[in-house]
Amino acid sequence: MTDQPGWIKLAQGPDGAVLQAGGAWTVQHVADLDRQVASLPRERAAQALDLAEIEAIDTAGAWLLARATGQGERREVPWRNLPAEFQPLAQRVLTAGPKVVPDRPRARTLIDWVADIGEGVAAVLNDALNLIAFFGEFVLAAGRVILKPRRFRWTPLLVHIEQTGINALPIVGLISFLVGVVLAYQGAEQLRQFNAEFLTVNMVGISVLREMGILLTAIVVAGRSGSAFTAQIGTMQVSEEVDALRTMGLDPMEVLVLPRVTALVITLPILTFFADIMGLLGGGVMYSVLVDQTFGQYVGRLNDVVGAKEFWVGMAKAPVFAILIALVGCFEGLRVTGSAESVGKLTTRAVVEGIFLVIIFDALFSIMFSMLRI
Repeated sequence: MTDQPGWIKLAQGPDGAVLQAGGAWTVQHVADLDRQVASLPRERAAQALDLAEIEAIDTAGAWLLARATGQGERREVPWRNLPAEFQPLAQRVLTAGPKVVPDRPRARTLIDWVADIGEGVAAVLNDALNLIAFFGEFVLAAGRVILKPRRFRWTPLLVHIEQTGINALPIVGLISFLVGVVLAYQGAEQLRQFNAEFLTVNMVGISVLREMGILLTAIVVAGRSGSAFTAQIGTMQVSEEVDALRTMGLDPMEVLVLPRVTALVITLPILTFFADIMGLLGGGVMYSVLVDQTFGQYVGRLNDVVGAKEFWVGMAKAPVFAILIALVGCFEGLRVTGSAESVGKLTTRAVVEGIFLVIIFDALFSIMFSMLRI
């Protein structure tokens, strides 16, 4: 004899609303039972589940009944009158089933906020120590290559010089030109109030050569080349190419990191020089438009008020910024785990950390040059 398909309904009992279930709650009827459970009214809370008319039940049916009565949540509807032969199975399902996480999270306290701050500070310090250790490994690898120059890989160096230097010239030049235009425009507008528009040349020349040229170039390179380093090495990590290099007896520091750092140390000063020229050119164009002087007069005054010191102050920062950007990009790339999500996350992190370190070291350079009266 075939068991009747199961059913469930909400009825009114002496103590309030009661869920009543009967028939066969087995896997053969699970689709229909699931629809019945889903259609139960949610606005009326049942006080109990009456199972006196259950004819058959298996784990699938017991799980559906548990879902219908909120078992595992804080609000649980007790089961009543379940036939004795079905009670062990029901008890096993109720105790083994996953617990539902309550919808309302625990209210956060001041201690939780302090703990979060402490964890964040500890994570930052740990990353800083790991980056310093990574820099030490890079210095050792560079020392080995200097002692044995044949270990250096020239082909990757030339490829990275092209990618980080030559291909970056258009965007660096455009940004620097526009920044020079903005500096000249804003400077001339403000200095006009004091009849000192001619000092715009001083402002543009010193600002571009000492700060804006190198800073903007480093930020663009951090977002462009630093992220590329992380994505390239991170993808190699996911595809286990880095592990294959180690298996073949090759040092990833020499094969992957050293050519990238060297390439950026070569290209960033060149990009900075190009950015300085384009920034001064943009400032000169706008100065000629706003002030009643020719571009030649602008160049002549620029030669009088800006010396080689301002130029070399900016250029001296370029190799340091290059090492910072390249090391951070390679460091985060080698930390990628086996997932595409990790590549994206650490690529973004490399850009943020690279720009942050560039600004921090630029501030330190400013303090040092100020103390040295340079």
